[in-house]
Amino acid sequence: MAAQDVLGQTARLASSSALLQVLFRVVTFGLNAFTLRYLSRELIGVVNVRLTLLYSTVVFLAREAFRRACLSGSAKRNWTKTINLLWLTVPLGVFWSLILGLVWLHLLEVPDPSVVPHYQAGVVAFGLSAIIELLGEPFWVLAQAHLFVRLKVIAESLSVVSKCVLTVTLVILYPHWGLYIFSLAQLLYVSVLVMCYVIYFVMFLGSPEATKKSFPVARVKALLPSFVEDETFVNWKEARLTWSFFKQSFLKQILTEGERYVMTFLNVLNFGDQGVYDIVNNLGSLVARFIFLPIEESFYVFFAKVLERGKTVKDQKQDDVAMAANVLELLLKLVLLIGLTITIFGYAYSQLALDIYGGSMLSSGTGPDLLRCYSLYVLFLAVNGVTECFTSALMCKEEVDRYNFVMLALSFIFLCISYFLTHWYGSVGFILANCFNMGIRIAHSTHYIHHYFRESTHRPLTGLLPSPALLLGYILSAVVTAFSEVLFCCDKGWMARLIHISTGALCLAATLVTMFCTETKLIHFVRSQ
Repeated sequence: MAAQDVLGQTARLASSSALLQVLFRVVTFGLNAFTLRYLSRELIGVVNVRLTLLYSTVVFLAREAFRRACLSGSAKRNWTKTINLLWLTVPLGVFWSLILGLVWLHLLEVPDPSVVPHYQAGVVAFGLSAIIELLGEPFWVLAQAHLFVRLKVIAESLSVVSKCVLTVTLVILYPHWGLYIFSLAQLLYVSVLVMCYVIYFVMFLGSPEATKKSFPVARVKALLPSFVEDETFVNWKEARLTWSFFKQSFLKQILTEGERYVMTFLNVLNFGDQGVYDIVNNLGSLVARFIFLPIEESFYVFFAKVLERGKTVKDQKQDDVAMAANVLELLLKLVLLIGLTITIFGYAYSQLALDIYGGSMLSSGTGPDLLRCYSLYVLFLAVNGVTECFTSALMCKEEVDRYNFVMLALSFIFLCISYFLTHWYGSVGFILANCFNMGIRIAHSTHYIHHYFRESTHRPLTGLLPSPALLLGYILSAVVTAFSEVLFCCDKGWMARLIHISTGALCLAATLVTMFCTETKLIHFVRSQ
C-alpha cells in the first residue's frame, strides 16, 4: 500500500476514532451527571477508581505489548503465527485477573457494605470482563492492521450504548443493587464488543469482498490457534519485541494510572474524595481522550507502516521520510494548538463548568482548582501523545529496552512525587505530579526525534512553535477571560454568567480567526485529510 493511501486511511481511522471518543465521553459525561443524583459519591469513587483500575490494569498488561509488536511493520506477514501470538493474551489475562483480584479482595481496604454494597461481586465481574474482552484481541488487531474503520465504529458504539442503557435502567429501577448495576453493565459492554468483531469476521471471511481485497485470512478457523508442521508456533522476532514492549507497558501503566494506584494502595483520599476527583478527571479529559488518543493510536499505525523500525533516516525511502516528517510536524502543531486553547480557556471557565455540571458539590472546595490544573495537564498530554507515538513506532528492540530503564526510574520518581504532593496539596498534587511525569517523557521523545532527523533536512519539531501573532492572541485571551471570571463568575446570577460566557466566545473566535490566517499549512492538512 502506498504511503499516501496509508495516510488517507489513517486520517479516516483517526477521525472515526475521535468521533467514537466523543460519543463515549459525552455518554460518560451525561451518565455521571445522572448517577450523581441517584447514587453516593463513595459508590461512584469505588466503581470509577478502584474497579475500573482493576479492569484497565489487567487489560493493559495482557494486551498492550502484543498490540504494539503485532501492529509494527507491514500488514503482509505470516498471520497464522501473529494470531497464535495474540491468543497468548488470554492466559496472560487470566493470570493477571487472578493475582490482582486476590489483591483487590484481601489486601486493599474494603468499602463499608452499607455505603457500597456487593464489593466482592464487583471485583469478580470486572476481572472477568477483562478476560472476555481479551478473547476478541486477534480480531481487533487484524481489523486495525487492515484499517477496518466502519467495524470499529459500529462495534464500540453498540457496546457503549448497550452499557449505558442498562446502567440507567438499573439505576432508576434498582438503585439499592449497588455494584451489581455496574458489574452487569460492564459484562454486557465487553460481550457486545467481542461479539461484534466475531460476527463481522464470520460473515466477512470467504466472502467476495474478502477475495477482492486479497485478505490474508481465508477461513474463520484460521483465527484460532493452530500449529503449522515444521514451523515455529509464533514469530520469534515478534515475540521478542512483545517482551520488550511488555516491560515498557508495565512501567507505562504505572505512569498512566499512577494517581489511581496511589489512591488505591496508599489511601491518601477517602472514597468520596476519589469520586469527586474522578468526576473532575473525566470532565477535564474529555478533549484529551476523544482527540489525542485516537490520533496517537491511528498515526502509530501510519508511522509503523511508512517507516521501517530500527533503520536510520538515511536507510529509509526518502519520499516516505519526507511525508512522515511533514505529518509529524503538522500533528505536533495541531495538538499543541488544541492543548493551548484548552489550557487558556479552561483556567477561566473551570468553576462555571463544574457549577453547571454538578452544582455546589463540585464547584466548591478543590473542584475548580483540580479542573484548572487539569487544563494545563491536557497541554502536556497533547504533545506527549504524538511524540511517543512516533518514537514507539520507530525504536528498535535495543532502544525499547534502554527506554525501559528510563521508564523504571521515572516510575519510582513519579510515585514518590505523587505521594508527597498529595500530602501537601491534596488531590491537586496528583495532577501536578502527572505534569512532571509527562514533561520528562516529552523531553525523552523530542530528543529521540531530533536525533533521528539530524542527518536529514527535515525538522518536524518546529511544529511545537506557534506563530508570534497567535501566541499574542492566546496571551490576550488569557488576561481578558481571567478578568471576566473575577467580575462576572459565578455567584452573581445568570446574566453575569452569560456575559462571562460571551466574553470567552469572542476571545475564542478572535483566536480561531488568527489561527486560520497564520497557520495556513496546518489548515490545509486538516481539510485535505
